[in-house]
Amino acid sequence: MENSQEKNSTEGDGDARRATANPSSSSSSSTSGQASVCHSMGVAADVLLWKTRHVSFGVIVVATVAWVLFEWSGLSFLSICSDVLLILIVLLFLRANYAALTNKQPQTLPELVLSEEMVNNAAASFRVKINNVLLMAHDITLGKDFRLFFKVVVYLWLLSVIGSFFSFFTIAYIGTILLVTIPALYSKHDERVDRYYGMIQKQFSKHYKIVDESVFSRLPRNLSKDKDS
Repeated sequence: MENSQEKNSTEGDGDARRATANPSSSSSSSTSGQASVCHSMGVAADVLLWKTRHVSFGVIVVATVAWVLFEWSGLSFLSICSDVLLILIVLLFLRANYAALTNKQPQTLPELVLSEEMVNNAAASFRVKINNVLLMAHDITLGKDFRLFFKVVVYLWLLSVIGSFFSFFTIAYIGTILLVTIPALYSKHDERVDRYYGMIQKQFSKHYKIVDESVFSRLPRNLSKDKDS
């Protein structure tokens, strides 16, 4: 029995020494986790990380052209979408008929089909978010949480200020450009970005704590209870 216990303790010490001597195992596991996440995203990850450069560049070009059309053409959103779809359908129809007249085999187009699982997952996620928003709206309208009401008012006011300087299409264009460029830049300079992000987060947390202690914590959660008291 003593020999077996000594053997088990020796094996445990050996495992501990191997774990200590190999600190890169945790980082490799996290890296493999990030790789699995990127792999699960599939084509979207390739586009965001610029592994398919022509597709990523095409997204930026299409977003830029769409932004120019919506902002500078003077046409409405419905008119531009209808014109684009009309031109696309006419070109595809003429192309198919031209291939039939010249006895050429037309290129097969991929079938765009939404799977039931994809729709159910999207609907479930959307339902949870909508319920959270409705719950917040319910608490605000009944006056249950004045702090939440104050924060929502501040956030909506900030969105109103931003909307007064930029249109919806400009904000959508900026968001698209950031969505396509930031993941690729982060994958190349992740250590530097994490370091600066940690510094910014500390400063933001410090200032938010001051605001929370001086403003939010002094706000009553329920005005009706305070009035009754």
